[in-house]
Amino acid sequence: MLSRRGYAVAELRRALEKKFPAGPAVEDALARLRVLGYLNDKKFAQHYASSLVRNKALGRFRVRRELKAKLVDYRHIEPAIEQAYDETNERQLLERTLDRKIRTLKLPVTRAKLGLLCQSLLRRGFAADAIMKAVRARPELKPIAEGAELETPDE
Repeated sequence: MLSRRGYAVAELRRALEKKFPAGPAVEDALARLRVLGYLNDKKFAQHYASSLVRNKALGRFRVRRELKAKLVDYRHIEPAIEQAYDETNERQLLERTLDRKIRTLKLPVTRAKLGLLCQSLLRRGFAADAIMKAVRARPELKPIAEGAELETPDE
């Protein structure tokens, strides 16, 4: 199992208990893996958090949620997130993600489309205030009124 990817201690315990439900062999195996250095929540959390930030461009809230879902010990989550964002500027990450989202956005921008854009950035784990600042700083994201007709040049 460990040859494919890293595991948090609790996550591996759960997987092994599914495969081998009875007996103390699971705890013995986990203890041996810890001694050999193959199982370390702190290293796993640091590696996984930096990987999520670099490869998937996720915000702090989403990285925290992903680490909790992997059953990482809560003591290692915040330091891992801090280390991951020491390497990467979260504001620049949000700007890059917003640039990608804008490229796929069909113009004109309505309030509904703007709401969907902000919701998608929230799901990616960015803070609401940072999203609003980034969106308001973009002139191309000023929403038009829903009932207003588009202005066309006279021919």
